[in-house]
Amino acid sequence: MELSREHWRDLRENTPLTLTAAELEELRGVDDPIDLAEVTDIYLPLTRLLNLHFTGARQRSAAVNTFLGDDREPPPYILGIAGSVAVGKSTTARLLHTLLARWPEHPRVDLITTDSFLYPNAVLEERGIPHRKGFPESYDRRALVRFVADVKAGVPEVHAPVYSHLEYDIVPGAAQAVRRPDILIVEGLNVLQPAPPTALAVNDFFDFSIYVDARVEDIRSWYVDRFHQLRRTAFADPKSYFAYLADLSEQDATRFAKDVWRDVNERNLIENIAPTRGRAGLVLHKGADHSVRRIQLRRT
Repeated sequence: MELSREHWRDLRENTPLTLTAAELEELRGVDDPIDLAEVTDIYLPLTRLLNLHFTGARQRSAAVNTFLGDDREPPPYILGIAGSVAVGKSTTARLLHTLLARWPEHPRVDLITTDSFLYPNAVLEERGIPHRKGFPESYDRRALVRFVADVKAGVPEVHAPVYSHLEYDIVPGAAQAVRRPDILIVEGLNVLQPAPPTALAVNDFFDFSIYVDARVEDIRSWYVDRFHQLRRTAFADPKSYFAYLADLSEQDATRFAKDVWRDVNERNLIENIAPTRGRAGLVLHKGADHSVRRIQLRRT
């Protein structure tokens, strides 16, 4: 079912705006122009839909428990968010994390990114695929599926590795603990990838999924703009893995960013990420200015 921005906005009904401009500034990604109008028009109706869906999932779980004579707590509701590098899916995930946690029905909301399940750089080097970081084969798929399965099964405390964007690698010995949340958000490039034959996919455990979409040409432009912004900020840190890029000229930096986009990110998008769009329960289609122009919602 396809909905215009105007139709979608009207589905907000009386959902309150619980976010301030200062909080939004903290949540939005690098070079992401999202404002409170976008939150009001797009994300408040989305949180209303997700809250209704969450309530329905709880009711179904309660019905099964009644049948079994089981009084255990319902399993966590798991939401997947997919999309290209630089499309804004991380901002979407952080926004939903904050907004959903402010609904009285689900105060315990956790967010995990699949970056935590990338193989360490040493493993990628050993396998000869450091240039394919972000492609499906660069992730420890079994560990990710096991993590999400344990959360869904109600294991009291489940641990995920920690990825450092500063060091561009998994942090040895570090872990993020997830303790029976009401909602777990799983954000990443490939979370809607189908599993190999006879195996489980991470999205087999999702209750709902979102794909953030835009034209390839627009995402390329956003990627290059973001690269320049990072070069002036995060890459300027001497500890950054990409510190050597901070001193490039503007022209050389643009050339470098376009080459990386063409050879890595666009290829991954076309070959692996975009083909999973049809598996999502909802697709947010963005225009060239980053605003969501239309929404596709799967009704079944």
